[in-house]
Amino acid sequence: MRHAVIVADNRQPADVHGVHGTRGLTQWACLARRAGLGGGWEAVEWACVPAGGVSGEHLHTRTEEVYVLLAGRGEITLDGRPVPVRAGDAVLTGLGTTHGLRNTGTEPLEWLVIEMPARTTAPNPTRPDPAAPDPVVPHPAAPDPILRHAVITNLRRVGPVDPGAVFTGPLRTLEVTRLAARERAVLRTDGVEHTVFVTRGSGRAATGDVRIPLMPGRALTLPLGTGAALTAGLDGLEYVHAVLAVPAEELT
Repeated sequence: MRHAVIVADNRQPADVHGVHGTRGLTQWACLARRAGLGGGWEAVEWACVPAGGVSGEHLHTRTEEVYVLLAGRGEITLDGRPVPVRAGDAVLTGLGTTHGLRNTGTEPLEWLVIEMPARTTAPNPTRPDPAAPDPVVPHPAAPDPILRHAVITNLRRVGPVDPGAVFTGPLRTLEVTRLAARERAVLRTDGVEHTVFVTRGSGRAATGDVRIPLMPGRALTLPLGTGAALTAGLDGLEYVHAVLAVPAEELT
């Protein structure tokens, strides 16, 4: 069955107060939900907190989550350990890890959220296990900070990350893609689904006989049975690109 391509953006975000039990304002926009998708997406979201703002710490017992920092500077806390992060950084939070995000800069801190179900669930401990290994290597000093519980890496500087080092679920690709002026990329949904979030430049997406303008803040999610050709404008095109595998039962 052919599903509809999902187009969304962050131009009219909602104001949300007290995210994860923390005081303060968060701007939030839902870019895609699991409805109409087969790849196990929980949600694709955009979020932003002002200078000094916090997205509260919370434990992942059922899902795995990616934060891709889009603008600003902040501090991610992983199992109680703070690590500085900045635009271009990606944080992959594995099952059983507690994380939270604070804006430590003077400008708004924006990030993309991709949340997916894990293959199993984690216990909900009342306190961290002191014997457990550190969840993350200090960043950005470590050239290859891939660990058992979390990954922090810069997608623009280091390149794609291997989600299988931490995640048990369906995420197969996470990268920042850059297209030169008028360069073209074709996204096919052969057993996978895609989400794209434009960070810089402009262009268009062609899916069937539909043409969709692309600009910063616009997201495009491609369910199974769809596809799109992305063409960069004269100023080029940069986007965050995530690919999820579709379970075998959804392919029949």
